[in-house]
Amino acid sequence: MLSELSIRDIVLIERLAIRFEAGLAVLTGETGAGKSILLDALSLALGGRGDAGLVRQGAKDGQVTAVFDLAASHPLHGLFEDAGVAVEPGEPVIFRRVQSADGRTRAFVNDQTVSVAILRDAGRQLVEIHGQHDDRALVDTASHRDLLDAFGGLASDAAHVASLHRTWKDAEATLARQRARIEAAAREADFLRASVDELTKLAPEAGEEEALAEKRSAMMAAEKVAGDLNDANETLGGPASSVPEIAGLLRRLERKAPEVPGLLDDVNEHLAAALDHLAEAQNRIEQAIADSDHDPQALERTEERLFGLRAAARKYDCAVDDLPALAVTMADQLADLDAGEAALSGLEREAREALVAYDRAAADLSARRAETAEALTGAVMAELPDLKLDKAEFIVHRTTDADRRTPAGIDEVEFWVRTNPGTRAGPMMKVASGGELSRFLLALKVALADRGSAPTLVFDEIDTGVGGAVADAIGGRLRRLSDGVQVLSVTHAPQVAARAAHHFLIEKSGGNGSGVVTSVTEMDRDARREEIARMLAGAEITAEARAAAEQLLAGAG
Repeated sequence: MLSELSIRDIVLIERLAIRFEAGLAVLTGETGAGKSILLDALSLALGGRGDAGLVRQGAKDGQVTAVFDLAASHPLHGLFEDAGVAVEPGEPVIFRRVQSADGRTRAFVNDQTVSVAILRDAGRQLVEIHGQHDDRALVDTASHRDLLDAFGGLASDAAHVASLHRTWKDAEATLARQRARIEAAAREADFLRASVDELTKLAPEAGEEEALAEKRSAMMAAEKVAGDLNDANETLGGPASSVPEIAGLLRRLERKAPEVPGLLDDVNEHLAAALDHLAEAQNRIEQAIADSDHDPQALERTEERLFGLRAAARKYDCAVDDLPALAVTMADQLADLDAGEAALSGLEREAREALVAYDRAAADLSARRAETAEALTGAVMAELPDLKLDKAEFIVHRTTDADRRTPAGIDEVEFWVRTNPGTRAGPMMKVASGGELSRFLLALKVALADRGSAPTLVFDEIDTGVGGAVADAIGGRLRRLSDGVQVLSVTHAPQVAARAAHHFLIEKSGGNGSGVVTSVTEMDRDARREEIARMLAGAEITAEARAAAEQLLAGAG
């Protein structure tokens, strides 16, 4: 419930703090005292439309703070959690809205910046404001179906229908995607089959291009070295090698050495050493050739593989490393084409079964709504005579179309009224006058009681244009409502004011050198008697008015 409303620099309000409690609270005062300002300020705090004109003249900005006591189990905590707003269960929830004179506004929940949309969504779960010209609560036709469901205890049935609707829609979407895939695959069947065959034979592997390129570079480098080694080997051991001639020359010189003692010894020794070194060099060259493991055919195979991969990548307009994934995708598409009809048949069956389940549940919900509509009509009609609407008729207008499947079912619901016998019934907002509309709204809220209701209800002058027994009936119904929810009422009717558990007087007075300001005071019983007497008598309060006021207070119990 609303526990406190603080206002600073809003229109005629300089600084104001009001504490509220459970039960029925009324706000009264002379016309123009500022009652509407309080409601405008509360609306602003709840995410209502901002307006630079709300800022008190001369102030840079205005501010409204509304404090709510919220049960730990209230669903609003889920909204805050989804929005990333930290609010501990059980602690007060503080809405704050700052309106700047330049037209900008800022919104906060427990001093955390939030969007106005979050503030508005949260505010709708906490407060309903009802009045002759209000379009945020019961007169919003979009809420009528939910209110009917709340009255009949059909919320879980409606949630089940919504779940079945999602299941059906998901099945339809899956079916549509499968059909699209099959159609796309069918259009490219020949290309797909050839491509899958080609890529299957090619069998590309992730990272293969880089590995082949590195291997090719290494083999090409080895090829160049191998050529030089073969040339060296050919020079030393081939047909044109000079080693045999040197060996023959050494043998001749060795035969002639005894003929010239000492002359050829060094020559023969060095020639023999040279032959040994050349033989060793040839051995080393042959070993290097063996170690290089150069295989021209292996290089050719590597290049063919690398160039084949790159050609396929160009053909399919992708990177070489993407070829394996492309092969899988194309194989899947071909599999969809080959096995698509069987899969499609299964999905069609699932979609049909989901639709049948939805239609059955929606039809059952619609039947229960029909019964609930009769019950709600009877409950509201029972309230109308005392509200001087005994010739009026309340109608829960339902239109049902089994082919119009929505998450909320197959029903459209709108509250209609007929104000006089023989006249045409129509939507409540269009047919009822301002005063009639207020009383219809009150009858609805009484019938709905604590079902489908925010924890705080605000009624803005719903007793306008009525008096006597009708005003007393309105007061009695507001008091009954306050047994289940917190009720705030701006009223001009003394019969309503007398029913209140808490009575606030709204007055205008001179400010602290800053012009006229509005103040709000909670009154004790004696002050209430004087205010109710004023409401009865007008400007001059008589003893008879005081006596009548006392009688009203005593009778209100």
